[in-house]
Amino acid sequence: MAESEPDITVESQTSLQEEYLNSFNDLEEGQLIEGTVIEISTESVFVDVGYKSEGKIPIEEFKTKPQIGDVASVVLISKEGKSGQVVVSKGKADVKVFWKELKNAHQEHIPVTGKFISSNKGGFEVNLGHDIVAFCPLSKTDIKRVENPDDYIGLESKFVIDRLYSDNKIKIVVSRRIFLENEISKSKEEFFSKTEVGSVVTGVVKSFTSFGAFIDLGGFDGLLHINDMSWGHVTRPKDYVKKDQKIKLKVIKLDPEGQKINLSLKHFTPDPWTIFEKKYAINDIVKGKVTKLVDFGAFIEIEEGIEGLVHISELSWVKRIKHPDEVLSIGDEVETKILGYDLENGRVSLGLKQVLQNPWDTIEETFPLGLRLKAKIVKIKNAGAFVELAEGIDGFLHVDDLSWTRHIKNPGSMLKTGEEIDVVIIDIDKKAHRIRLGVKQLSDDPWDYLRKNYSKNSPIDGEITNITDFGVFVKVIGGIEGLVSKYNLVEPGTDDSRDEDYLSRFKTGQKVKALITEINPKSQRLSLSIKDYEKGIQRKELSKYIHDEDGESTAAFGEFLKDMDFDSQK
Repeated sequence: MAESEPDITVESQTSLQEEYLNSFNDLEEGQLIEGTVIEISTESVFVDVGYKSEGKIPIEEFKTKPQIGDVASVVLISKEGKSGQVVVSKGKADVKVFWKELKNAHQEHIPVTGKFISSNKGGFEVNLGHDIVAFCPLSKTDIKRVENPDDYIGLESKFVIDRLYSDNKIKIVVSRRIFLENEISKSKEEFFSKTEVGSVVTGVVKSFTSFGAFIDLGGFDGLLHINDMSWGHVTRPKDYVKKDQKIKLKVIKLDPEGQKINLSLKHFTPDPWTIFEKKYAINDIVKGKVTKLVDFGAFIEIEEGIEGLVHISELSWVKRIKHPDEVLSIGDEVETKILGYDLENGRVSLGLKQVLQNPWDTIEETFPLGLRLKAKIVKIKNAGAFVELAEGIDGFLHVDDLSWTRHIKNPGSMLKTGEEIDVVIIDIDKKAHRIRLGVKQLSDDPWDYLRKNYSKNSPIDGEITNITDFGVFVKVIGGIEGLVSKYNLVEPGTDDSRDEDYLSRFKTGQKVKALITEINPKSQRLSLSIKDYEKGIQRKELSKYIHDEDGESTAAFGEFLKDMDFDSQK
């Protein structure tokens, strides 16, 4: 019968237990050890720490409910309690572990989590967990200025431990700003490494300036310039984006060295100038909005990104416009005609008056020759006066067309600005946009009447209007003035002609009779002779006398008088 093997199982277990107990004896109370969860009740968790009895831990010391077999760090409180069992604490173990983590986080610059719980004059108290409170100075709270400390209370965030000990005392100082700056630096570095020009990014409108808006791209900013908000005319950035608005933008420029990012809204759509000729042509009538008024014209936006200029000369057919604001206001919607364009320089020439009927095209129908009307004098010049016939259409009344008989040198002596007068259309130059008016043409030309009804050597009645040393002026029918020179006043050789004061026999207003010696309507010249009229009277009397004495002689003298045409006017 074979010899049975010795039973060493019990001996081995006893030896192992003794060896383990001896090692346990080396542990000190307060030391951090590990235990295995072997049982879980509603109130407690039992862990095997390798001693004769299990350690008992209140279940509330676990943040999450453990499972059988889980390993838990505990602190050895007592190797043998009142009841003989080992006493351990998971809570104290957690604090020990946490302190180790804090020390390591400080040395390795690893962020820790904390919550702002209160504020004071210098900063905030931050709960890092396990009732450990740190101090965060106000200047290290944020990358922006802290305006209202109450906004941070209750905020949970990451912090970098700035200081852990001071003067051998535990004093924890943390900085949220350093953490944020580090995160921003990482995000910005990642952004520049992964983003290309043309990429679409998402950001939040952070703030505005006169030249655009800053967009928060995740702790760092990009610039949305005012010129990149729209292809059109932008005056206020706030008309295109709102503060705190989340928007998508296109990257149009990256400068890693200068850390600058330029963004665009308008580049989501094509440049309208690239398709201008597909949509527009010269002479097209287009609608647009007035965006700007300048001395030389008005800018009209016909679509986003395309502005045209209406030159001041293209605003009206008839009005004399000194500034565009006389007919347009910013924001007005108007129709204009495309007169020309320059794609290379992005320019469009527009006309406002071209969409309206040019009144000069039908001026001859509106103001036909011979039309008589009452109109207002708007301006007086040396050569005449401008008379308003309709809004923006003036006619010119030349000084020569004021009177048939008067030689007027200063039209202001007869006319006044703002006065309404009767005029007649006497000439139209459609191409030059000129209308000539007349006042004297409202009545018949007295020179024409004089020419038709009176001839040379005809007698005529008149009234002396002026006496000069070279003769007298006599007003005859139609208001025409004729001159009787001093040589045609009296017969040479008479007593009157020898009298140095021979003009004294004539007075202003005196009625006289004279013979016409010259009549020239074209040059408006009328020459008269009182001397020849009186000689004719004398001859007529002589003829009558001869007729009474000798009939034949009378007949012969009558033939002589025919040349004078004396009896043709009575």
